[in-house]
Amino acid sequence: MSIPHLVLNASGVVQAVMLLLLVGSVLSWVIIFQRTIVMRHAARAHRQFEERFWSGVDLNELYREEAEDGEPQGTEHLFRSGFREFNRLLSRTRSPAAILDGVQRSMRVAWSREEERLNHHLVFLATVASASPYIGLFGTVWGIMGSFQSLSMSQQATLSTVAPWIAEALIATAMGLFAAIPAVIFYNRLSSESSRLLGKYEDFAEEFHSILHRNLQGRGESDDS
Repeated sequence: MSIPHLVLNASGVVQAVMLLLLVGSVLSWVIIFQRTIVMRHAARAHRQFEERFWSGVDLNELYREEAEDGEPQGTEHLFRSGFREFNRLLSRTRSPAAILDGVQRSMRVAWSREEERLNHHLVFLATVASASPYIGLFGTVWGIMGSFQSLSMSQQATLSTVAPWIAEALIATAMGLFAAIPAVIFYNRLSSESSRLLGKYEDFAEEFHSILHRNLQGRGESDDS
């Protein structure tokens, strides 16, 4: 009646259910650790860039410095996308509205890519969280069916006849919960952190848009004078 003995001697269907749940649990933990590292890195990068941005540094200088860092991420991605579009349109049109609309579209695209990056693989966690209990329940039902079949074929109903079937059925249930509970907890946690970061990115985009708007107003007043 030991757990390894029950697993190894379970029916093929129940073993397949256990294997599926084990694979789902392992992959869930890999994603949990990987996404946790990504979220922490993204939060730290956001704080560092905002400190640099609000330190009073010239935007052109900041853009040149950040351009040397390689592939942008997070707030830096929004800044570089918006400022690159700002400089491109500034030399092509004198319409502030057209420039600001282009900047806003560019930052919206960057924000969507950051949303996709932060939420990468979270759908898998949600799937494991929702499907694992039902997969485990299927293994449980199959094990209970086996116990009834063993009862029907035996002359005398004893606990030793049905106990292995019921035990393996309960193991399938336990494995389903073991896979689902961490997936639910960390999916909610990681989704919350992702939403919080995306909200900060959106706030930065609005503030940066306002700065560029004031910059264009200052240019217009200088041209008029």
